[in-house]
Amino acid sequence: MSFALYMVGFLIFMAGVIWGASVAGVPTLYIGIGALIILGLGIFSAVSRTRSKDPS
Repeated sequence: MSFALYMVGFLIFMAGVIWGASVAGVPTLYIGIGALIILGLGIFSAVSRTRSKDPS
């Protein structure tokens, strides 16, 4: 799976979580902090899953 495809799916997931938090009444500051944390985790996981393995 390509990095771009992985990140698009993760951004759609993150948008849903943000939308749900805003509907639930979570303060905007906490939504922003959570979004940054989720984005960082998404980048780390996308890089680790899509990078090619080094030949031995």
